[in-house]
Amino acid sequence: MKKTGKVYLVGAGIGSEEYITIKGKRVLEEADVIVYDRLLNMNLLNFNDKSKEFINAGKQSSNHILAQDDTNEILVKKALEGKTVVRLKGGDPYVFGRGGEEAEYLVERGIEFEVVPGITSGIAGLCFAGIPITHRDYSSSLHLITGHKKNEDNLDFSSLANLNGTIVFYMGLENLANICNGFIVNGKNPNTPCAVISHGGYPDQVVVSSTLKEIEKVIEDKNVKSPSLIVIGDVIKLRDKLNFYEKKSLFGKNIVVTRARAQASSLVNKLSELGANVIEVPSIVIKQINEDKLTMEIENLKKYSHVIFTSTNAVEIFMNKLFDNKDVRELGNIKIFAIGDGTANKLREYGIKADFVPSSFVAESLFEEIKNIINKNHSILLPRALKSRPYLKEKLSEICNVVELPIYDTVTECINENEKENLKNTNIDYITFTSSSTVENFIKLVDDETLEKIKKSKIISIGPITSKTAENNGLNVYKESEVYNIDNLVNTILKDQEK
Repeated sequence: MKKTGKVYLVGAGIGSEEYITIKGKRVLEEADVIVYDRLLNMNLLNFNDKSKEFINAGKQSSNHILAQDDTNEILVKKALEGKTVVRLKGGDPYVFGRGGEEAEYLVERGIEFEVVPGITSGIAGLCFAGIPITHRDYSSSLHLITGHKKNEDNLDFSSLANLNGTIVFYMGLENLANICNGFIVNGKNPNTPCAVISHGGYPDQVVVSSTLKEIEKVIEDKNVKSPSLIVIGDVIKLRDKLNFYEKKSLFGKNIVVTRARAQASSLVNKLSELGANVIEVPSIVIKQINEDKLTMEIENLKKYSHVIFTSTNAVEIFMNKLFDNKDVRELGNIKIFAIGDGTANKLREYGIKADFVPSSFVAESLFEEIKNIINKNHSILLPRALKSRPYLKEKLSEICNVVELPIYDTVTECINENEKENLKNTNIDYITFTSSSTVENFIKLVDDETLEKIKKSKIISIGPITSKTAENNGLNVYKESEVYNIDNLVNTILKDQEK
């Protein structure tokens, strides 16, 4: 008899995918089935795991992809199949998220469940708007209320108007006029600060602050959309002073990252910290090749005078194979050259300082700067990508013996449906390419409509070789990094924003 599975009701928080809890992230990784809502960061669903099942239970106003009863039944059905199920919700499951109803339904049918709390939008959304929900000089209590009612008369405005704390209405944008009027006619000072926060915590966040009597008029031309929070209280006075989020350099910018999934974290983190909405569309995956040949060359390292690394991938694959049976002492009498500070930094992770890094991070510069220190008695091992340009091998071979060994290939990644939809439905400001293979494979992955959309965005290239590949494929490069590394790729975007 198949063992019944378990359901986790998980709060995703709001804004960046980093705001999910550590446990929430862990159970997502362990889940067989993820039943998700609309109001969360879709980057949380970017798993390259074809065994996972994703079910969209999103709700937008009266437009329900799945009715609540259907969602409840799916949770039970999948658990009875013995699967680990995550019901992923924006914010917190138990704060206007119907998590309590779902938990009851599971208990009544004998399904084990667990709740993983998240940061509710009524707290986090205010934080990103520069509004602390409590402050001892302004408010010592908080009140979270649903504003999404068919009949606003159900709200007890006579009691609400007498509250001195911060009052937050969820899902109340359509009822804004009735809510404000309800407070005023029940004695609340019409000049009480009032704010509306749209898409709080996301790069398209819009915050409008005014007073109870003026807010409806003020938001008319401000592009305020659902989901929105309505905030009432004196803490709103702190917004100008505490508004850290909207002051980030890349706030409001949508930037596509096309690096391999395993490599993207550095670039993604840098852009996200600067306030950008990062859309990951990994166009390549690194596939190790010629493992037996690499093992053989490592066994015979003593015949080489130099090893030249042209990428971080080559370093990682080479060193991991070296460490299978040996350690860095095998490289003790060998000169190590690296193209690029990223490659040099990867070598440092293995306890190796590169003997030489060229001033410009391309093969031409490396050759020009080492050709006078290489002689016919030297022997060079060149572990690299299968599709590497032949320039370095050909030029060095004019001087000494060179063994070029392809140890990895960059093959086209299979992006998931969530990534495709995210790319298609977002207005793109910048798209970044960090290698020729990311350009070529990205073009293979997207449809013609998306490609035309990309052509209208600002294309940022990491260097001249990548730029040439982009242009050969019909893409106009907007800007190119002056120094060919990730930090300067980000700086190129920042400088463009300073104009």
